Amino acid sequence: MTHFADRLAAAVRRCGNPVMVGLDPRWEQLPACLRADLDPRDLAAAAHAYGAFCRDVIDVVAPLVAVVKPQAAFFEQLGPPGMAALADVIAYASGAGLLVVVDGKRNDIGTTAAAYAEAYLGPGRLSVWGGDALTVSPYLGADSLEPFVELAVQRAAGIFVLVKTSNPGGGLFQDLVTTDGAALYQRVAAFVQQAAQRTAGSCGYGAVGAVVGATYPEQLAALRQAMPNTWFLVPGYGAQGAGARDVRDAFDSTGLGAVVNNSRGIIFAYQRREYQERYHEAQWQLAVEAATRVMIEQLRSETPAGKLGKEITDEE
Repeated sequence: MTHFADRLAAAVRRCGNPVMVGLDPRWEQLPACLRADLDPRDLAAAAHAYGAFCRDVIDVVAPLVAVVKPQAAFFEQLGPPGMAALADVIAYASGAGLLVVVDGKRNDIGTTAAAYAEAYLGPGRLSVWGGDALTVSPYLGADSLEPFVELAVQRAAGIFVLVKTSNPGGGLFQDLVTTDGAALYQRVAAFVQQAAQRTAGSCGYGAVGAVVGATYPEQLAALRQAMPNTWFLVPGYGAQGAGARDVRDAFDSTGLGAVVNNSRGIIFAYQRREYQERYHEAQWQLAVEAATRVMIEQLRSETPAGKLGKEITDEE
């Protein structure tokens, strides 16, 4: 199978944009038509609703974007039925031609790290979950990351290591200055860049990527310079306050190098004022499509992603 970074580059070029849609189902925000007559305490019923919602989102965004990111936590909270729904959503997204990054933020040491990697890394039948990539925490050290790196390379999968996250409290640890004068996140970034360089595909980017938040644009720009072989997964766009100008330095000069995630701002767009005025709640999928197209055009007009060159027309 083709190298993960090359598959991601090809998919982004094909779609002409770097938008990643986060699949974060929340019971209280689901459209009423999907919750009608269901008891949220009935975990099987809630899981069915989550799966139906995510599949409906996928139907809308698959013709427009390259990649989705299901957040495992929202499925895990529903127990076994939720995990079955997660597996179904991953398979459905893959079947729709999307790359799937499982947002699980996994890690451990030794054989436990290897077990996490074995479970999640590898599209299709290469792993039991079928993920193209997985988010990974770095704070147990290099020996905890190597099992993920090794298996990602073997299975043409990828990992995205938490480097500089978008949440306000992330700096409590990530910004700590180490003995050599670098912040802790910079030390993590140096390791990730080395791993990306040695696992690089033909596109120049590696199987090891980085999670770098849009809410810290100055650090984002500096990390892009320091990590030339590293794909960025950029959270923080939309509901967390960042916009297109905040992410423009995440890209290389050709418009590659980053995928920008938007979860609530797209999948629950029907609750946003500008879409409430245009669509009834039963038309929530139209709001998803409209919000996705707006984000695509914002990134195309205000970042190097515009150089990817594909127009998203109303006929698509």
